[in-house]
Amino acid sequence: MAFAHLDRRRLIGAGFITATAAGVSTSAVAQARPASGFDLALQAGVRPGSPDDQSAALQKAIDQAAAARVPLALPPGDYRAADLKLPSGAQLVGIRGASRLVLARANRSLLSASLADNVTLTGLTLDGGRQPLPARRGLVHGETARGLRIADCTIRNAGGTAVMLIGCDGDIAGNEILDSHDVALMSNDAQGLTIARNVIRNAGDNGILVWRGKAGDDGTLVIDNRIEGISNRSGGSGQYGNAVNVFRAANVIVRGNRIRNCAFTAVRGNAADNMQASGNTITGMGEVAIYAEFGFSGALMSGNVIDDAALGIVATNFNEGGRLAVISGNIIRNLRPRRPAGTDPTDGAGIGIAVEADAAVSGNVVENAPSVGIHLGFGRYLRDISATGNVVRNARIGISVSVAAGAGAAVIADNLISGAKAGALVGFDHSRAVTGDLLKDGVAAYPHLTVNGNRSQ
Repeated sequence: MAFAHLDRRRLIGAGFITATAAGVSTSAVAQARPASGFDLALQAGVRPGSPDDQSAALQKAIDQAAAARVPLALPPGDYRAADLKLPSGAQLVGIRGASRLVLARANRSLLSASLADNVTLTGLTLDGGRQPLPARRGLVHGETARGLRIADCTIRNAGGTAVMLIGCDGDIAGNEILDSHDVALMSNDAQGLTIARNVIRNAGDNGILVWRGKAGDDGTLVIDNRIEGISNRSGGSGQYGNAVNVFRAANVIVRGNRIRNCAFTAVRGNAADNMQASGNTITGMGEVAIYAEFGFSGALMSGNVIDDAALGIVATNFNEGGRLAVISGNIIRNLRPRRPAGTDPTDGAGIGIAVEADAAVSGNVVENAPSVGIHLGFGRYLRDISATGNVVRNARIGISVSVAAGAGAAVIADNLISGAKAGALVGFDHSRAVTGDLLKDGVAAYPHLTVNGNRSQ
């Protein structure tokens, strides 16, 4: 057929002829296009480098660009502003390291999106100037925002929380969040959030918080971030000073992060069901490196490398309902003999792994534990524990296990314990050792224990 030979160039040409024949000029077509984001910024009176508060001009440009469904591009320069509102479809784009929005007034967010869909921030530097922020407001604030994207931005000098998200979903990826007075990034009641490949440094109280008002499914992914230098400015016994804190949020995955130099904990799950902490590299923790505590049900801690912490991995508080854990394939070494100030002075330290209920501890290597390599149970809070195939080297006590009245069943099998100075396997009544080395003396007096195949050297 004749049109079987038509090619793309001929079709384009035919379309041009048709448009011309209909009386549509090329200049008219150009005039019909929406203005570019850069044009809109200039038309609205936005001026890079101006010392004036440009909030009104920026807000006008943001609204016009969002209505036209085009990005608002900010050329290099500083822009002083406060309380900018991002409507649905707003896309604010800068030149990385050169387009800088600076908070012009205290007790205001710099940018916020509320009940807004598909908001994007890219390539911007957002500077809070260390000015105070309102309670429960971030320098960047999102509330019931769907499809939120914050990427390749630098967010720095927040006088409170740098990024606060309430009921949001989307991606927070590839950003630097630096020198936050309180928290680098807080999510409350997320609807499907990914926090990935960010660099978080020097937060005053916490790095990333994934919280819910009521316990329930959350599913936030905290993956491949670099988090370091988290302080404990507000004090306390573990509420602050954490790289990642998960509270009441179920099904959260914390994977592949590099975490170092935190006052308390790298990954702390409090009443967080089905939390996974896997493949993280953790160094320089003041307290527990990975913690599942209080009323949690289900925790998987696997494939982590932990070097220099007061305790390695702890799944505890069976008295509060904390239960059901798998701790496997971790390397834990060079533990500290004491916890930081603010914690109960009677709490243990220098322990590689500690569990209490319904847990499997297998295939881990613990080295240089000043107190205990693996600690099983506390008083009567011991139930259905299996500790198998672990290697414990150079610990004061290799494995300790509760032999107090009411303690439940434990299987301790096929472990290699080397260089334990005060016994390879020792029975405890709460915090007090009450037996000799059970690998030498036998466990006949403790029928709740099954012990076989272990080697001590």
